[in-house]
Amino acid sequence: MEYQLNPKIAGLEPYEPISGEYRIRLDANESYLPVPQEVREKMAEAMGNLAFNRYPDPFCKDLCEAFASYYEISPDLVTAGNGSDELISILMTAFLMKGEKILTIEPDFSMYRFYASLAEAECISLTKDTDLQINVDTVIEKSRQNAVRMVIFSNPCNPTGQGLSREEVRRLIASVDALVILDEAYMDFWDQSLLQEVGQYDNLVILRTCSKAVGSAAIRLGFAVANSTLTKAFRAVKSPYNVNAMTQRMGTYLFSCKKEMKNFQNQLLISRDMLYNGIKTLESTHPGRLCVYPTCTNFVFLKTNEAKCIYDYFLKNGVAIRIMGEYLRITAGDAQENNEVLRLLDEILKK
Repeated sequence: MEYQLNPKIAGLEPYEPISGEYRIRLDANESYLPVPQEVREKMAEAMGNLAFNRYPDPFCKDLCEAFASYYEISPDLVTAGNGSDELISILMTAFLMKGEKILTIEPDFSMYRFYASLAEAECISLTKDTDLQINVDTVIEKSRQNAVRMVIFSNPCNPTGQGLSREEVRRLIASVDALVILDEAYMDFWDQSLLQEVGQYDNLVILRTCSKAVGSAAIRLGFAVANSTLTKAFRAVKSPYNVNAMTQRMGTYLFSCKKEMKNFQNQLLISRDMLYNGIKTLESTHPGRLCVYPTCTNFVFLKTNEAKCIYDYFLKNGVAIRIMGEYLRITAGDAQENNEVLRLLDEILKK
């Protein structure tokens, strides 16, 4: 008898980012800047004496200490992972029982729903207000009404670029009987983090990544930060050697170069502001054609009835951006790349 895939995976297709060769890639929210040369040299030197024949440190001690020092928190509250994706997957499969309910707030990072489905959790989706802001009162009410066991959302949000204030996040955490997963992947671009307070809550896990402001998407490195009880459980359920030795070494050196990395992030913010201000100008120049949302991230999010036309025009001209129905998400690039985005956008809107 022929083997049959189970229903939860039978219809799945592998994740496929935009394929092809494009002269400008602004579709994945990566940093346009490479890691600073002085940091790269230290990372390369560290590879020279790596024991390739040995398993890596299962608890990533040096790495977690460097991360904790960078953000001025206790390393005892930090767990390293193979990118935030692995950490989200662990949270879904280990901290939820089959059939338990998880609340997402749409639009948000699509992988939350994907990993919830693999964990056989019941995913309840709450739609944001028309301005794409999170209504905390609605989240609290929905969570209580449905006996939700986990609430997960990104702050600042991917893909909207908008953020929820520290005060509102605190209110949400204190008002639900659920584990709150606060994905702060883009918080290096904003100032409303709860990292300093995470140990005060018994129902909070904060996620961080190296793929955005740290400019190291290639090494696939993320962190979960929580109180000691949750951290102990997290370390117990993850794979023993989940972060390879090379990534551990590179990450350790990245976070030991605080001055260089902060300067690196400031350059990204300058680029973001240039792109945002330029698109806002086009919003005024072409009234009724674009709606640009405020951003706390390294990308710009906009709404337009001509999204598909604009998207195709950009691809035709060798520029990859992200389309989501009637929305477009454009990562900030260097000055030349940003100017090309503004030129093409103005050009297609005139046509």
